[in-house]
Amino acid sequence: MDLTAFVDDLVYEPTQTDSIGLDLTVDSISRITEPGRVDFGGGELDPAETEPVATEKRDPDDDYGWWDLTEGVYPVDYNETVAIPDDVRLVCQTRAAVRARGAFHPTLHLGSDASLDAVPLTVGQGGIRIKENARLSTLLAE
Repeated sequence: MDLTAFVDDLVYEPTQTDSIGLDLTVDSISRITEPGRVDFGGGELDPAETEPVATEKRDPDDDYGWWDLTEGVYPVDYNETVAIPDDVRLVCQTRAAVRARGAFHPTLHLGSDASLDAVPLTVGQGGIRIKENARLSTLLAE
């Protein structure tokens, strides 16, 4: 299945499609500053308040900076957007390279109502450094 048919705003297609699926790249990372609310009936749902996590460049001449994340959970937004037809289901999973370095997000099963906004990235005790536009997740056909 050609997953590029369902994804817009790819950063660099040849690299993002050279594995078993299509890799998604990180656009922004936030931290939760105030809790959200969830109730039984849905009438009192409130989003959590967040603030962006700043990046730092290793060298002033670098084009991209790095997020230096400590242990915790961070909402992540991707550069890419998805538009999935009714008859297609996709899975979004953490890339192995990210998991091997102590961070992960839940596996998401995506249909036509898919949204990849604020995917919660869990970072382990040792922390992780993530470069802007890093490939964080992989989309696969379900």
